[in-house]
Amino acid sequence: METEAFIPESVGTRSGFSASSSGPSFFQTDAFANWNLPWGWELGKEWHLQTRLDFAVGWLAQGSDNGAVGSLGPSVVLSRARWPVSLDGGVSPTVLSRCDYGMKNFCTEIQFTSHFGVNWDFASHWRLSYQFQHMSNADLGAQNPGLNLHLLGLSYVF
Repeated sequence: METEAFIPESVGTRSGFSASSSGPSFFQTDAFANWNLPWGWELGKEWHLQTRLDFAVGWLAQGSDNGAVGSLGPSVVLSRARWPVSLDGGVSPTVLSRCDYGMKNFCTEIQFTSHFGVNWDFASHWRLSYQFQHMSNADLGAQNPGLNLHLLGLSYVF
């Protein structure tokens, strides 16, 4: 195990849309920041697993219903030396400013967001990313409708 400092890793923005064509269409846009946590592991000569803290705040919309969304939580990033592509995944507690979006009711303002993504460092300090995201209330409410989104992002890497 390798110990590193708690340092900023990247900042950026991402936007996306519902992963399902059935049901109401949702859109999300957010700004995010990521910090490398002091725990990372070398997995052989070429591979590295890095822990990270992710923060995001943004906007969630369905039709004319709009609300704020924010999350903070851990993730891990798997990268390979001298390769511009990495994989990341994580789970974050999430807060919504509203529960009711038209015919979809998330039941509670507290949600949990899990994601899996692919990052491409296409130029010095610049990254494009794709993220599949699932948000649900983890059965904290009477119902647990959940929301799946596809998100595309652009970030500056420190």
